[in-house]
Amino acid sequence: MQGTLRKLKSAHQQPIQYQLPVGDELLALNDYIGKQLTLTFSGNIFCSNCGKKTKKSYSQGHCFVCMRKLASCDMCIMKPETCHFEQGTCREPQWGEENCMIPHYVYLANTSGLKVGITRHTQLPTRWIDQGATQALPIFKVQTRLQSGLVEVALAQFIADKTNWRNMLKGQNDALDLKAAAAELVPQIADKLTELSELFGATAITQLDEAVVELDYPVSEYPSKISSFNFDKDPVVSGILQGVKGQYLIFDNGVINIRKFTSYEVTVS
Repeated sequence: MQGTLRKLKSAHQQPIQYQLPVGDELLALNDYIGKQLTLTFSGNIFCSNCGKKTKKSYSQGHCFVCMRKLASCDMCIMKPETCHFEQGTCREPQWGEENCMIPHYVYLANTSGLKVGITRHTQLPTRWIDQGATQALPIFKVQTRLQSGLVEVALAQFIADKTNWRNMLKGQNDALDLKAAAAELVPQIADKLTELSELFGATAITQLDEAVVELDYPVSEYPSKISSFNFDKDPVVSGILQGVKGQYLIFDNGVINIRKFTSYEVTVS
């Protein structure tokens, strides 16, 4: 099997079912846990947008030109509170309409511990799976990406907004009471929520009362020490596949973040 890598595809089952996209083919990863798997990088990288060969990957699989022009590569994707759509400076206004000016969720998750995050309404539970969350709870629904970012920033004063990926890969987290965490956190940002409602309208932010989502990953053994594979330093990644969590393949001798190497051409055997 040979082709360019894309981020892992997942299906929320017990456990989560993963597929590795290699070119136009999909490898059912759950079937290979406990078996030898080898990924060999050819040295070629092809932009995931325009398809042109590039010496270096930017913004997870783009050439430099596409990275500079695509709205999906703008800084506001990483920092939604800096969305500048309403200023008329969005790189691709139609893309912004379709992806940012739509409902988003603000959620709590248990990844390497308690964290806050945001995602489009179409990306649940995929976003949680990509982060390696073992539990997740949507707590607000908002009308736009900007609004979700502003609520996230307010909550991030009290809890983490990033995942410690090394800790996430070391095992199943102890269960957290996400409902209790939400009940404690939301009153602490009450003034900010009032401010945002006055700015965007009374219906812009809706507090939710949802059930906690539990996520179980196909891992036979977690690593006690984290060692990362890097195609830019060594073109061959090989070992016994012990599991998949987040966007990581976990081998008996190291881990690799597949999303980081989007658009790298590999042979899988």
